[in-house]
Amino acid sequence: MAPTPEQVTAALARVNDPEIRRPITDLGMVKSVDIASDGVVRVGIYLTVAGCPLRERITRDVTAAVSAVPGVTGVQVELDVMSEDQRKELRARLRGDQGVEKEIPFAKPGSLTRVFAVASGKGGVGKSSVTVNLAAAMASSGLKVGVVDADIYGHSVPRMLGVSDRPTKVDDMIVPPVAYDIKVISIGMFKPEGNTPVVWRGPMLHRALHQFLADVYWGDLDVLLMDLPPGTGDVAISVAQQLPGAEIIVVTTPQQAAAEVAERAGSIAIQTHQQVAGVIENMSWLPCPHCDERVNVFGEGGGQAVADALTRTLGTKVPLLGQVPLDLRLREGGDEGKPLVLSDPDSPAAAELRRIAEGLSKKSGSLKGLQLGLSPVGR
Repeated sequence: MAPTPEQVTAALARVNDPEIRRPITDLGMVKSVDIASDGVVRVGIYLTVAGCPLRERITRDVTAAVSAVPGVTGVQVELDVMSEDQRKELRARLRGDQGVEKEIPFAKPGSLTRVFAVASGKGGVGKSSVTVNLAAAMASSGLKVGVVDADIYGHSVPRMLGVSDRPTKVDDMIVPPVAYDIKVISIGMFKPEGNTPVVWRGPMLHRALHQFLADVYWGDLDVLLMDLPPGTGDVAISVAQQLPGAEIIVVTTPQQAAAEVAERAGSIAIQTHQQVAGVIENMSWLPCPHCDERVNVFGEGGGQAVADALTRTLGTKVPLLGQVPLDLRLREGGDEGKPLVLSDPDSPAAAELRRIAEGLSKKSGSLKGLQLGLSPVGR
């Protein structure tokens, strides 16, 4: 017996758009469903844009879902492209109608997304590696996570997450690529050539950051991590202006010279009135390959020194969130686009990064599972 249209539609409702992460039936992507008497089903699917990089995956997912319906003997998927009006309707469905200057959803008073701005005083302390692995650890625990590569001049997050796809543009909305269940956006995805430098002044940086936050369709995130450039320049100031509720995570090494510079990066919170979530000491020690001893390659105590100094300066407790040991696999994973917390989760560095991510996640602003202490009142 041939399947019914209702059965096929129910199967299609279980197929999510790979980028938007919502059922294709909710997004208006199902153009048609034709069922022949011999059980062959022809499904018409609208792609959001011509040349969609995920067209093969969508075809494969639709074929698999419909093939599982009892009575289906074959599946034919025919792809079409949304019209301009259909894309506008999709954008309105996802984001709502907005004015020319779009709002940043994470800056709204009712936002439940916790935003962490990962900062450092100087380059070379592993800030991006820490950001990527925290994001991967949080996403693997079930949180909805996004990463903004706000290090415009030194962007490296796409490589570290193995992202090669470019964002998809739907009308004037940008749909970010997804890697390891993490939504990612970076200026490196928009450059015409691979490794050309970005030469921008402050206003351009501010505008780019606003587009990353307002024009990108992030959906409902639990956590947004922002990989900031080193220091206290234009981008750090723009983040404070556009996301005053963002919490700063300071990354340093044990070296005292690096710790002094990192303290300055965290002290920006005095002027921006932001909170400092804590300090992460990276490259804390090297496990000896021949014994159980720790080799303090870059000295020791820098992370705690930064946390103590910021506690005194800000007048509120700034914790040392963790100490991540040196691990060649952490660097190798960044080069290969495979976060260490996923490729080797039991390694000492990965275990510490996962512990830090778990601690930060527990402080999430989400109301999921929270007991509000409310009880019905009769009239």
